[in-house]
Amino acid sequence: MSFEKRLQPILTQWRRLSLKRLFLQLVGIMLGLQALIVAVLQVISVRRKRHQPQGAFPHHYLQVVQVGKNKVQLFDYGRELYDAMLAAIDAAQESIYLETYIWKGDAIGQAFKDHLARKAAEGVDVYVIYDDFANLVVPRKFKVFPSNINVLSYYAIRSPLHLLDPRRYALDHRKLLIVDGYTGFIGGYNLGATYATRWRDTHLRIQGKAAADLAQSFVDFWNLHSHPSRHIARHYARCFDPLINMRETNAMRLTFPIRDMYIEAINRAEHHIMLTDAYFVPDRVLLDELKDAAGRGVDTRVLIPWTSNHIIVDWLTRGFLTDCLKAGIRVFGYRHMLHAKTCTIDGQWSTIGTANLDRLSSVGNYEINVEVYSEKLAQQMEELFVRDMTNAFELTLDWWTHRSWYMKLSERILSPLRLLS
Repeated sequence: MSFEKRLQPILTQWRRLSLKRLFLQLVGIMLGLQALIVAVLQVISVRRKRHQPQGAFPHHYLQVVQVGKNKVQLFDYGRELYDAMLAAIDAAQESIYLETYIWKGDAIGQAFKDHLARKAAEGVDVYVIYDDFANLVVPRKFKVFPSNINVLSYYAIRSPLHLLDPRRYALDHRKLLIVDGYTGFIGGYNLGATYATRWRDTHLRIQGKAAADLAQSFVDFWNLHSHPSRHIARHYARCFDPLINMRETNAMRLTFPIRDMYIEAINRAEHHIMLTDAYFVPDRVLLDELKDAAGRGVDTRVLIPWTSNHIIVDWLTRGFLTDCLKAGIRVFGYRHMLHAKTCTIDGQWSTIGTANLDRLSSVGNYEINVEVYSEKLAQQMEELFVRDMTNAFELTLDWWTHRSWYMKLSERILSPLRLLS
């Protein structure tokens, strides 16, 4: 055998090793750059929070709207919402179901604890759920409740084997309050002083039989994640309502109707879409539907916080904006913290809820949205959107395409993180 033939396998193996080594080096460089950019952005975020002034933002009291046999009311200011929630708790006769993602251990959080404790002492059945991971920084003593309050601190990973199940990484991102199966609250507001006056968010109160759907959703979640001895037996009769529907993302069942609801509604739009989202990191199908809507002449507007509480998500969002603007989507940056997750279309259809348009909400966390067919509510939603635009600026394609080169490069480097958002 010639020397060349003996050398050939060695050269082939060396080339394979070299390509593998080069690939690993490129991956390492990319991960290193991502880590560096994330670190820099986190430093910027911390400094910004220290020096950022907390100004007022426009908000307005919105009237009650009759939707079929139910009454609904929008809330766009936390202090007014909390007053209404506490009043509902105080009026409870049978049961109180409270579920929240974050429950701050401040004056607002304590007020809710105190009101719940009083009603429990009166004999009202009180059940509360909060996400354990989201409240790790909340003092442990605050998370101690009176024995007559039933508490579920939700965490899905209860054994090492659960680490192998992707469904177990879901957080409970829902925010609900249901009193006596008749009065229900749903939306983006967590519980805490920060959200009372400094964050723009949207919540909806439902008074009527449709609230029983929220009650049953709470019961289903409680019974799924608690011991059989603690299951809730109380049942509020539900009914089919063509005007108000609940859509739930359920991680364990792998059902994602909220995403499908958005896609279907956007696909049916004929005149205008007004979409508000705190963390806008849509998947390709959802983004394509928005672009297609704009392409067929639908006035498509997206309102996002220009500076949210998650600076990394802000930069992931900005990676989509060039495509949006080129497609004719009008994009507005809100000047304060905007946490709402809402959409209204064609003056007929609206949704308010807990789900963001990112992958965690679409196919990951436990979420719930209400879907409402009402011209009067849609009109209020449009008025709310227009009022929010007075505290926002509109991006233009020319301005956006001329942003700094390092911003464009950073957005591209961070783009793989969209899968984790």
